[in-house]
Amino acid sequence: MTRRAGVVLAVAVAPGLQVGPPDPAALRLAFCEDVYELLAGLELLDAGAAVRDDQDRAAVVSVTWPGAPVVDLPHRGHAGPADPVGNDLLAALGGLDRLGYEQAVVVSLDAPDLPGLLVGKLFRALGGADVAVCPAEGGGLVALAARLPLAPWVAATGVDLDTSDAVTALRAAAPSRAATGVGPGWHRVRTPAELAGLDPGLEGWAATRALRSTG
Repeated sequence: MTRRAGVVLAVAVAPGLQVGPPDPAALRLAFCEDVYELLAGLELLDAGAAVRDDQDRAAVVSVTWPGAPVVDLPHRGHAGPADPVGNDLLAALGGLDRLGYEQAVVVSLDAPDLPGLLVGKLFRALGGADVAVCPAEGGGLVALAARLPLAPWVAATGVDLDTSDAVTALRAAAPSRAATGVGPGWHRVRTPAELAGLDPGLEGWAATRALRSTG
């Protein structure tokens, strides 16, 4: 059976949300909890987090189940050759590869209401692709799934979840059209208006919902 993992990329919230209310640290933790719960609800997948030690690591790890995979992201300025400075996506995938996973998905923390079905579609695309992505409205990626170890051509693009033209860059670098799978897109929450616009009719995002209701 293929060993699969999914992690929330537990970095800082977008600049547009770094001045509260709600408190940016509390919002970051709520986002992480919701994305983790989404991943934990999927079958045949180990859910965890990728987090930097200087970003309240203990609080993020506390929302995961004991034994969940946790990847420690490199401190800024201390990344190795395989984990370029600033590329937390590559660092997360590299960490999961070292943990022995054969396929993995990295999900942006600011997609608390992402449907699990879209993550499942990414893994299905890996049946024939090296990498599969869920594009974000407004640019960048909501999630990226990949076979591990990561294909060298994917790493060479330097793409991360915030790369505005990530889909174009991956398709341009791919050795064949089939090497890159592109699933349905979704939105990320990067501004106060997008936070206020989350649909209360959608399932999930309980922690973010509770925080938003209290301000």
